[in-house]
Amino acid sequence: MRLVLASNNPGKLAELADLFAPLGVELAAQGALAIEEAAEPHVTFIENALAKARHAARAAGGAAIADDSGLCVDVLGGAPGVASAHFAPIEREAGEDREAFRRRQDLANNRRLLELLRGERRRGAHFVATLVALRRADDPEPIVAIGRWAGELLEAPRGTGGFGYDPLLWLPSFDRTVAELDPGTKNRLSHRAQAADRMLAALRQSWGLRALDEASANGR
Repeated sequence: MRLVLASNNPGKLAELADLFAPLGVELAAQGALAIEEAAEPHVTFIENALAKARHAARAAGGAAIADDSGLCVDVLGGAPGVASAHFAPIEREAGEDREAFRRRQDLANNRRLLELLRGERRRGAHFVATLVALRRADDPEPIVAIGRWAGELLEAPRGTGGFGYDPLLWLPSFDRTVAELDPGTKNRLSHRAQAADRMLAALRQSWGLRALDEASANGR
């Protein structure tokens, strides 16, 4: 089965493709189908994820899945929240490709967050991932799955892996930032992994999808 992913973020695509592999689900980035990104005008993750999934499903004429995720900082009342990806207002430079701009945006977002928290001792924060899956644009029963991953924000970035705020979120149980984890560990524990696990269970129950090993066993 193919699901159109309502995102052009290669980091999200790679993570979700690995997480959905057990069901044999093929994820196709909307950009590969010439589908433009949807507007995200809402103030909650679930509203934006639903809007993006509907947009992609309508444009593709089939099933779609969307992820809306971000970082919520306790002392900032949940900010940057849905504005996480564009927390620092910067402009795309002439001739700058999408990924170069994303990397520069990530650095600017991290700098702004650190400036806001300068001198602040309360540094609790958590990543949130909200997944929404639709069989079609007008599906009356969207499947929703949410995952959260808590830690503490450092005063300077550490690690080169991942993307976004990964270099800032320190995980006490690992004594590492998310950016210092190996991809396998991150994909097993992250907010997106938690949401994906719940989504897979719901897809099996509601859409009748089966794991590849289960399907093979039943076919013998």
